Amino acid sequence: MQKIYYSIGEVSEIVGLEQHVLRFWETEFSDLKPEKNRSGNRVYRERDIDIVRKIQFLLYEEMFTIEGAKKKLKQLKKISLDEYRRSQMLLLDAEFVQQLQTILGLQ
Repeated sequence: MQKIYYSIGEVSEIVGLEQHVLRFWETEFSDLKPEKNRSGNRVYRERDIDIVRKIQFLLYEEMFTIEGAKKKLKQLKKISLDEYRRSQMLLLDAEFVQQLQTILGLQ
C-alpha cells in the first residue's frame, strides 16, 4: 500500500538526492511546493515526487540549466516522465538512422 504523505527524508532516499537539494529546488521551481504539516515539516505527495523526478531527469540526465529545466518542466506538465523519455528516444533513433544513412551514402 502506498503512503499518502512522505517526509523529506523519505523522498531524499527514494530519489537519491540530499535533502538540501530538494529544499533548494523548492525555491527554484514553482511547481514543487510540498505542503507542511502542523509541525511545519514538509510532506510530499506522489505528485511532488513525480515533479522531483522530472527535475532530476532534466538537470542530471538531459543536462539542462535550471532556467532551461523550468521552461521544459512547463511543457512536461501534461505528460509523464516515461512518455517524455520515450519521445526523446524516438528522436535519438531517428537522428541515428539519418546519420547512419549519410555515412553509408544512402542519402
